Amino acid sequence: MDQSEQLSITDPSFAQQVQRLHQLTVYGRWLFVGFLWLTIAPVSLWGLRTEIALWQQYFTWVAVRFGLFYHPLSTFGLAFCLGMTASVLIWQSRNILFGLPPQEKQRLEKQVYRIRQQGPTHPLWKWVCQ
Repeated sequence: MDQSEQLSITDPSFAQQVQRLHQLTVYGRWLFVGFLWLTIAPVSLWGLRTEIALWQQYFTWVAVRFGLFYHPLSTFGLAFCLGMTASVLIWQSRNILFGLPPQEKQRLEKQVYRIRQQGPTHPLWKWVCQ
């Protein structure tokens, strides 16, 4: 048994600190997704503005396919935003429905242990340990 496992058994605040770190991870992922939608998505949509105007007049799936095919950077940007949103949704849903996997919980425990070892100089100290 390593030190982080001993801490989780003997220190009741340790589990609470692991939970706080997990919440920070969730918030961080959603902030990253929000940042993507506020930066990459508008640029990608701007690149598709002529096709979007065409789709509003004559919408067909072929027009969408060709519009996305001939604008690969815009398509990649939108696909990246959608993919990251879907991955965070699936990750968070899995954690809510089935709980944290043992590897993820162990990783969070080790990170909390490192934060506690470094003390107040660690950037996450005040959010995790106080």
